[in-house]
Amino acid sequence: MSMFDGPKPLDTAKSDQANAKMESSGVPPGSSAAVPRPNRKFGRWSDCWREMPRQKQWLILIPIVIVAFLLPVVNPPFITTEPGNDWPLACQLMAIYALVAVGLNIVIGYAGLLDLGYIAFFAVGSYTAAMLTSPDSAFIKIPYLWTLPVAIAVSMFVGVLLGLPTLRLRGDYLAIVTLGFGEIVRILATIIPAMKGQPGFQNVGHPPGVGADGIPIFANSNGTPWYWLTLSILIIMLFLVGNMERSRVGRAWIAIREDEDAAETMGVPTFKYKVWAFALGAGVGGLAGALMGGQVGFVNNQKFDVVTSILFVAAVVLGGSGNKVGAILGGALVAYIPLRFTAIAEYKFLIFGLALVLIMIYRSQGLVPAKQRLLAYGTKAYAAVRRQNAENARRPGTPDGSSGSGTPPTTPVPNAEGSAS
Repeated sequence: MSMFDGPKPLDTAKSDQANAKMESSGVPPGSSAAVPRPNRKFGRWSDCWREMPRQKQWLILIPIVIVAFLLPVVNPPFITTEPGNDWPLACQLMAIYALVAVGLNIVIGYAGLLDLGYIAFFAVGSYTAAMLTSPDSAFIKIPYLWTLPVAIAVSMFVGVLLGLPTLRLRGDYLAIVTLGFGEIVRILATIIPAMKGQPGFQNVGHPPGVGADGIPIFANSNGTPWYWLTLSILIIMLFLVGNMERSRVGRAWIAIREDEDAAETMGVPTFKYKVWAFALGAGVGGLAGALMGGQVGFVNNQKFDVVTSILFVAAVVLGGSGNKVGAILGGALVAYIPLRFTAIAEYKFLIFGLALVLIMIYRSQGLVPAKQRLLAYGTKAYAAVRRQNAENARRPGTPDGSSGSGTPPTTPVPNAEGSAS
């Protein structure tokens, strides 16, 4: 420290100086206005949304859902993928990737487990639907819609089998193991005769229904009904995942993600909840794979490579790890950008890579970052504390609403994300 530098003020002195400035400006230190708020561009809208009742949020979301269902019918001129790619089929692929991202977000975003081999569960779901519906399979045949819950169950079982021996690993070690598991599934599909390797399964089943012209409603070339089916399943999954995020299981996942050692010290059975995250994420991935296999109508070992698995991870990171709405947006963009620029095929992945780099530079937390809410009812607690602080500020007596002892109110003030500090 040079001779021209003054003495460094203590933290308590800085706090006293801040309180003095607030008093001079007429703001009581204990009031909610004294709580520092982050300078967010859309902070006001975000706060208003979180303070809304759940029923009012649903009423606002209904028009958005209607617009989403009308996308393949309207075919907006500015975002359409035609003439390079059929727009309804592009919407179906975007919905599939969004569903995959929601499932992978359970593993990466909530539990903090880096899974680079998520393509394995996608493959398990696709092969389950193909082997139970395709005429090329020697197994028992069942209706296609029944294969969806079977694909979920089989994928969850595979997720538990993978999780039990590997989830005691962390970080890079877990990432390498899961990446190897994804390659193992692809190789098994090549060498096991019943899975038919590269020839694969043709004429995979589809939901029932025939149009007036005699063509099946869920034909492989008709993306609109497939998109509506996938979008309906995606909405149901959003409700289920949202409820689980607010439950004890979701809070345990967030605790594991933030600090696994601290969570285990506080009594959270970390290994059990990590296996649950792997199993549930695998089930959603298997469901998406079964839908993809039915829509394409063909399943072989060439569809489940490492590049596709990395794209799934990129969808979660791009949208915002830990945010289910961000995962949907990221999955849709990862599927949409290459399809949009198919007309300039030699540059489409260059454009896709540049878009990812720019987003990671300017939105490092993803397009829709996750909000940390450590309380089950953080919004209500935050509103209650703000009301209490406002009442304390209006009480007669001292300007800051205190009892006159010179100390500000001791009511805990929640931070910007809704948890008490």
